[in-house]
Amino acid sequence: MTLTRPVAVLVLAALAALIPLLGPSTALHGTGEAAAPGAGGVALLRTALFAALCVPLGELFVNRLARSVPGAFVNRPARSVPGAFVNRPARSVPGTEEAAGRPVVPRGWSPFAAAAGFVAALGLASVVATGNLVPDGLSDIDVGGLYASRDGKLALLEVNAFLVAGLCALSRRPGTQLWPLAAVVVAEALRAHPTTEHTPLTGSALTLVHLTCAALWTGGLPHALRTLRRWHRRYGTEAGAALLGLYARVATVLLAAVTATGVWSSLRRMPPETVLQQLTATAYGRALLAKVLLVAAVAALALWARRRLRRAADPLTACVPAWAEVVALGLVVAVSGLLTALPPPIRW
Repeated sequence: MTLTRPVAVLVLAALAALIPLLGPSTALHGTGEAAAPGAGGVALLRTALFAALCVPLGELFVNRLARSVPGAFVNRPARSVPGAFVNRPARSVPGTEEAAGRPVVPRGWSPFAAAAGFVAALGLASVVATGNLVPDGLSDIDVGGLYASRDGKLALLEVNAFLVAGLCALSRRPGTQLWPLAAVVVAEALRAHPTTEHTPLTGSALTLVHLTCAALWTGGLPHALRTLRRWHRRYGTEAGAALLGLYARVATVLLAAVTATGVWSSLRRMPPETVLQQLTATAYGRALLAKVLLVAAVAALALWARRRLRRAADPLTACVPAWAEVVALGLVVAVSGLLTALPPPIRW
């Protein structure tokens, strides 16, 4: 059992990586559009960057929710060790299991996510430094040229922000990583909407809200389920079900915000009268259609999990559709990375 779960995660990650790697050629087939050089590699790096952003933001979000669960486990004896109190901080992982009066949470993945985000941002910066071409060697990379362009400065900001976020995650105050992660979100929002675009600030604001809500939703669910599993051993069913229910209520608002900003952003790129045609005739439209279908599947799984949580005799049976929702959300992240590497349907 100890090997099954890591192997399953690796297999799912490998399958998800095929979407950005093979997606550009598949989406562009028969459209007459030209792919940018190294589109598959860029899409993979973007996917890794988005995933690295989701994980720490989701953990911070769920840890905050955990403190709001009624009956915050103050001086409550652990379930498996009579007389042991769960409000003792962890010996080996500072900052993950909170001090007196705060619930114990599982060890975070934020340091690993920050390392992955740093590598992905560094790879994307090297592409920008060669004029948006895939470099053949180190000699092709003009690091100094990054300071001369808007995209280059944003790329450098993301590299440095992930580095700082990793240091914050390893510190005694892991909550401080919120600020460098916020800088990455802002940089991505600005990068996605160049100044040559019509009303770029509107587009950046939409992307800012969309990316923030999507990261909290996507990164929060796996951490909530990991916390639930740990709490089930220590506190029983009631505490975990309360946490999952609290997350589900907030996730409903996040889904509404993601949907609204996503539709608005899509209509800015594809005028309403051309949407149906472009969803099948352009690479961007095809990838967007795949993302919409995946998000619909995610919403259905979330509804199923919420119904089980509220009506089933054992509320923790909601974990089955919830873990399926995590897998579907991972595919959504992969398709989102693919979208950023495809030519937009409208050239500004």
